[in-house]
Amino acid sequence: MRTTQELFSLAGKTALVTGGSRGLGLQMALALGEQGAKVLISSRKQADLDEALAFLAAQGVTASAVAADLQDDAQVNTLVDAAISQLGHIDILINNAGASWGAPAEDHPVEAWDKVMNLNIRSIFLVSQAVGKRSMIPRKYGRIINIASIAGVSGNPPGTMKTIAYNTSKAAVINFTRALAGEWGAYGITVNAVAPGFFPSKMTKGILEKLGSEELAKGAPLQRIGDNEDLKGVAVLFASDAGKHITGQTLAVDGGVSAV
Repeated sequence: MRTTQELFSLAGKTALVTGGSRGLGLQMALALGEQGAKVLISSRKQADLDEALAFLAAQGVTASAVAADLQDDAQVNTLVDAAISQLGHIDILINNAGASWGAPAEDHPVEAWDKVMNLNIRSIFLVSQAVGKRSMIPRKYGRIINIASIAGVSGNPPGTMKTIAYNTSKAAVINFTRALAGEWGAYGITVNAVAPGFFPSKMTKGILEKLGSEELAKGAPLQRIGDNEDLKGVAVLFASDAGKHITGQTLAVDGGVSAV
């Protein structure tokens, strides 16, 4: 029987984190690296990746990076090729890359709808498919973590955000997680989702500036918004053998907002 320290350890494991150059993705990449995983991060801009690698190095985590725009099918394959080449194989995949768009439903541009859907759900399917087929299924092992949102289980309170495409895409991520878990459990692959509440990020900067963190925190039983540590534990749980009997689940990390 292994100790809890051994169960949560990621020593010898490899991880690909999309959208890993900042915010929630960088936080989770750091967590995996701190637990001993060999980490490769990806995002669209090399300058952002260079900054993220410097940050990780300052925290004692050595990582690598590949720039890729996951709205482009060819770049999905390029990323997976590079990740397997550099890591040898992929044990852990965190699908974090995403986008949002704010507009009233009646005026929401269809081009913006497609952009959000393509990045937030289509790219998750394509990256998971490529990683599964080329690395996880042949090795009969894998941990896939999809980043959903509590916006995927509800609408938005009046006077806050108008993000119909984003909400819809994140609901799709939740059911994609269930469906893939059902199919790939036979290969020893777990598939789970994290549904963050409000965290400061580039994506939420506008609403944070408009309402303020104190106002946003009022809607949470814990009376706070997420910080730069709050996703680390769940990422390690789902990525490690501590969570080996958990699959098809979505865990809200939202200070209790979705519970009331």
